[in-house]
Amino acid sequence: MVADTVCPSCGKPLPGRAGRTGRSSVYCSAACRQKAYRDRRAVPADTVRGLIAAIGRQVEDLVPQPPSVFYSGVNDLASSVGQLRRIARVARDSATDGSVTPAAVTEPAVSPPPSSPASPGDPGGPGSGSGSPDSVTHDRVTHDQATHDHATPDSGRREALAHDSGAESVLDESDFAVLVEPYRRELRVHCYRMSGSYDDAEDLVQETFLRAWRAREGYAGKASVRTWLYRIATNACLDLQRRTARRPQRYEPLPGMNHGSAEPPARVTWLQPYPDEDLPSAQEQPDALAVSRETLELVFLAAIQHLPARQRAVLVLRDVLGLSAAETAEALEMTVASVNSALQRARPTLRDRLPRRRTEWTAETDAREREVLRRYMAAAESLDLTLFTGLLSEDIALTMPPNPFWFVGREAITEFLRISLDPASPMFLGHWRHLPARANGQLAAGGYVRRPGTTVYRAQVLDVLRIEGDRIVEITSFEPHLFPAFGLPLRLPADR
Repeated sequence: MVADTVCPSCGKPLPGRAGRTGRSSVYCSAACRQKAYRDRRAVPADTVRGLIAAIGRQVEDLVPQPPSVFYSGVNDLASSVGQLRRIARVARDSATDGSVTPAAVTEPAVSPPPSSPASPGDPGGPGSGSGSPDSVTHDRVTHDQATHDHATPDSGRREALAHDSGAESVLDESDFAVLVEPYRRELRVHCYRMSGSYDDAEDLVQETFLRAWRAREGYAGKASVRTWLYRIATNACLDLQRRTARRPQRYEPLPGMNHGSAEPPARVTWLQPYPDEDLPSAQEQPDALAVSRETLELVFLAAIQHLPARQRAVLVLRDVLGLSAAETAEALEMTVASVNSALQRARPTLRDRLPRRRTEWTAETDAREREVLRRYMAAAESLDLTLFTGLLSEDIALTMPPNPFWFVGREAITEFLRISLDPASPMFLGHWRHLPARANGQLAAGGYVRRPGTTVYRAQVLDVLRIEGDRIVEITSFEPHLFPAFGLPLRLPADR
């Protein structure tokens, strides 16, 4: 039949099966599948207007006390705004379909408001059950700690649903939401570790729920909900890597710039910061390992991008999440021996990419680090180059993903800063203001510039600092489009 041999999106012939088992191809490419998803998820204008009105009511209903109620209300508001953002993105991509390629970020699903069920989605396959003793348990990069499903206000209902999800039972939308929503935050962290991109992580979680919804009939409670969802999320991340084929690159010298004589770090153009506020709370996820600082710092995220996709997945599932070798093998459709082999190759590669001076990872920043951040912001705002450079280590590195600019060493960075902080220089950017922030378990500062002749400070850069002792050893500067995710405004008044 024509429907079985022709792509319904573009009309081209479908690829041959070549003896493969499983489901037949429905579309000829990921691009056609994404286009079909967008077409099916077109949202009526009345729905959008209703969501905007609901957001307005949520804002009006916010009260600052008691803190627990306020926090819950802000989370609900953020979820609704996130849904509206995804609707807008789908509409934008549909309007400019010619620019959307398989290399773009995973197409998001339209997520419901907090009180509504999660969106249906695409099958990712059920997870596995319990694992056997592991043959590789030594020399891990991260600290050892077991992980487990955690308790939430709906945990009793969720456990019952997981138990009752047999072959005769199919979850409805409400039950599905109860089952999967408690894992949204930790799944987003997992997708962020795998991808290194905050934007991609948000889209990948939507894709995970999309696939889980369509695979719910095959779930049948054969594995924990958490293991099942992590399997789907990990495979969604691997699919993204296959589509984009992203690899860290070398920074190249730029004409007329003194970059310093030392070797720069690898250039990871898609690397983005992750707001600490979006991490699961202790109540949501008591497993300290899964949100530990060492596996969220930018230096770890950049290093793990050097691993092949499957090695990266194995290391995250085994060393970060604490899954057994058998569970990891089931999730990735590998043998236990292959999992152990991949882990043995991944650990030394990652260790070689991590800073050699790092001997321990503390859970929280200390008073010295906070004082360094305060002086860093004060130096920029007072245009005090001497104070600024006094905070830098001798071999500090400054990078600005996705831009090609890089500097290694205090001397090179001082030369770069001198022309931008000097009001008499033609390269003078303007006057600075900063707001403190936290990203990836590290101290950060949102920088705002009031350019000459203007009266408003506009968002310019988010600097994430890696501090050792009382010196800054690395600055990673990001573009300001993620300021709202960190609770930072895009403008500051001149009289702040």
